[in-house]
Amino acid sequence: MVGAGLRAAARRWLLCGGHGGPRAASSSPSCPGCGPPGPGAHCPGAPRSAPAQAPAGGADLSAHLWARYQDMRRLVHDLLPPEVCSLLNPAAIYANNEISLRDVEVYGFDYDYTLAQYADALHPEIFSAARDILIEHYKSLLMKIDAFHYVQLGTAYRGLQPVPDEEVIELYGGTQHIPLYQMSGFYGKGPSIKQFMDIFSLPEMALLSCVVDYFLGHSLEFDQAHLYKDVTDAIRDVHVKGLMYQWIEQNMEKYILRGDETFAVLSRLVAHGKQLFLITNSPFSFVDKGMRHMVGPDWRQLFDVVIVQADKPSFFTDRRKPFRKLDEKGSLQWDRITRLEKGKIYRQGNLFDFLRLTEWRGPRVLYFGDHLYSDLADLMLRHGWRTGAIIPELEREIRIINTEQYMHSLTWQQALTGLLERMQTYQDAESRQVLAAWMKERQELRCITKALFNAQFGSIFRTFHNPTYFSRRLVRFSDLYMASLSCLLNYRVDFTFYPRRTPLQHEAPLWMDQLCTGCMKTPFLGDMAHIR
Repeated sequence: MVGAGLRAAARRWLLCGGHGGPRAASSSPSCPGCGPPGPGAHCPGAPRSAPAQAPAGGADLSAHLWARYQDMRRLVHDLLPPEVCSLLNPAAIYANNEISLRDVEVYGFDYDYTLAQYADALHPEIFSAARDILIEHYKSLLMKIDAFHYVQLGTAYRGLQPVPDEEVIELYGGTQHIPLYQMSGFYGKGPSIKQFMDIFSLPEMALLSCVVDYFLGHSLEFDQAHLYKDVTDAIRDVHVKGLMYQWIEQNMEKYILRGDETFAVLSRLVAHGKQLFLITNSPFSFVDKGMRHMVGPDWRQLFDVVIVQADKPSFFTDRRKPFRKLDEKGSLQWDRITRLEKGKIYRQGNLFDFLRLTEWRGPRVLYFGDHLYSDLADLMLRHGWRTGAIIPELEREIRIINTEQYMHSLTWQQALTGLLERMQTYQDAESRQVLAAWMKERQELRCITKALFNAQFGSIFRTFHNPTYFSRRLVRFSDLYMASLSCLLNYRVDFTFYPRRTPLQHEAPLWMDQLCTGCMKTPFLGDMAHIR
């Protein structure tokens, strides 16, 4: 069984028990040209000065290329003063689609990791309990895939050990590409690939890696399909047996974060005349205790409808399951449900009855959840609701993006890539050596930038320059995304979110250095006239 579409891939958990976090990126890269650029920084072999005009060939051409390289470094350094960093706000809301909150009349919420944000301390608990369950009672890779179904080389692991790039390519028939039929399940499950798409997947990925590593280290035979099923069942049992609920209920101060901010968001929406509802897979007793902790004993008065144990995502597609009412003790009642009453608790049901009873339809409904498939996909694609994705990792990633090291590394990487594209028209022996040195430096830069986020897997949003498989789904299934629900407090309830117009490839033919210097020429196009 192959793990794919990693979402939070191995940030703190890759070593057994979650004790081995990502290694810090080296501050002394092997190639001096890979560090933050400065006027004196250069790649090995680069001359300090060179002719400014392109000569006829030979060594003079090589010097000309290195002169362009040095000019580019100085340009990048001058373009990035220290104050250019910290431009992104981790508490901001980011828009994939234009949406005005003025048009939203009804707000819906998932519970776990949406209304209730959990501390990272919960992950080792789940890992340990599932490990114990597994003890009582394979081509097996964990890897990261981009939006075009290509494996990001350097991110494939068997157990806790990295798999050489050559072996990964050989396993997939001489290519990095994963065929569509293996990944095409609507809810993220293909015939041989499972996408890990939410925070709850972290302990499962960690346990799977550790067990595979143990079997391989002790030369034990195993069937990868059986192992995957056993690990998944063990993680499921942690939830089914209520162990996770017990840990959180016993120490809510430790595990539940930002409860006061959740209360502030809900109160503010109600004060502005918005209708609220809750649809969660968690049981009532657990949700009740958590909401009492965050909001107070009268939390149900904030919601027009509360549905527990909804069994998402089948809640959105299965018309057969009726709503059942719960009494104050959480016991099921036998009443036939003809309307959904404020202050009452309902169990299971289905979205079609929900729409019929509430008449909450289309873009005037905005629903927030943390799982792209289980919470958001059906609502956006089948029912036209607006959706908001809660991505807790976003806050940390933005803080890394705001660092001077990341900004300089990425900007120089982009400038160097543009230089490579334009200078590849020089194909004499000396020039090819220069281009090869630049390619090596570019690859090292990419690895450094990746390691800033996570030494094993990098950013959850990027596989080097391409979006990840997760990132593409995030854009497809959510109108808005943010680190936590509390980000709503930074905006008025009639605020309009506008997505940034990001240029398509044919709309932005020039690289950063050409735009910044006002040079609108592309000198290599004449040499590439044969493609017309």
